[in-house]
Amino acid sequence: MGAVVTHRDGLCLRTTDRATDSAFAQLIERLSEPGGYFDTDNLISNETSYLHVMGKMRDMDVSGGAYIGVGPDQNFSYITQVRPAIAFIIDIRRDNLLQHLLFKSLFALAESRVEYLGLLLGRPPPDDARAWNDRTIQELVDYIDATPADGEFAARTQQAVEELAAGFGLSLSPADIATIRRFHSTFIGNGLSLRFTSFNRSPRPYYPTYRQLLLERDLTGRHASYLAREQDFQFLKSLQQRNLVVPVVGDLAGDHALMAIGRYIAERGERVSAFYTSNVEFYLMRQEKFDRFAGNITELPYDERSVIIRSYFGGRFRFSHPQSVSGYFSTQLLQTIASLVEEHASNEYRSYFELVTKHSLELR
Repeated sequence: MGAVVTHRDGLCLRTTDRATDSAFAQLIERLSEPGGYFDTDNLISNETSYLHVMGKMRDMDVSGGAYIGVGPDQNFSYITQVRPAIAFIIDIRRDNLLQHLLFKSLFALAESRVEYLGLLLGRPPPDDARAWNDRTIQELVDYIDATPADGEFAARTQQAVEELAAGFGLSLSPADIATIRRFHSTFIGNGLSLRFTSFNRSPRPYYPTYRQLLLERDLTGRHASYLAREQDFQFLKSLQQRNLVVPVVGDLAGDHALMAIGRYIAERGERVSAFYTSNVEFYLMRQEKFDRFAGNITELPYDERSVIIRSYFGGRFRFSHPQSVSGYFSTQLLQTIASLVEEHASNEYRSYFELVTKHSLELR
């Protein structure tokens, strides 16, 4: 595919010439399962607490190896802290793979955080974008909030994204391209006020905006999103450029995708450093599929520092969690994979609440 070049008031958005990377597409096809259904587009997280595990993970030196996670771009914040050699984003929805092709295309187009955020949200970046590399995340957010969406700029960006996404080697149907455009249009239309929304239900009042997620801090008071520091963004951009952020379609309790990811990680001589499951385990228990998931976890390569990051929504289950933080509807939790494997083998999980309370590591 040739270079894509667009201009607006002297701003140049370009991608370097690149051949179709068939190996990237072949790996995705090798690892993936048929897609399934979930009742949301899940464009952004609804977990305001998503960064609360970061300080404990730094203390434990959870780093390197391979990262596995579910969902959209909250994964990027974990990835930039862990600094893995490779990352896999697994989700039962094929649409999640398409959303990550949108993100991958934007990383190819953007040279910096402020450009990335502008391209994602249809707001032209500042003319002196390079001078923004040392700006705070608050300053980036303020700039985007003060810059209205530009229809012409957004349209050119969407065209460039669609051309890039079509060149990553996967077989994309017209419906796939339309889905990528719809997702991008939703970001552009809502800007930083975008919230997590389920089908046929308006956002809950406690769901965070995209603005809030970017400005969140960990429990040490540190801004820790992937757009908080330029060096973190550049690390992630490098992974994306080298096709080392691999979106996979799969069920965590399925009979192929997660096990295939584990085998591939082992083939590379790596081990899983962090596995972000969100609150998927709640649904797996409700569907009586948790044992199959735990069996898949057992087959992953891991060591004593390998952790599971999970989210707990206490309000939904009417049980508060000992580690809940005042003012947060969600609670982020950390457990070593080794303890999960050991406790599951001993049949210690009779309920979801036992799963999220037994051997959860203290974060403070």
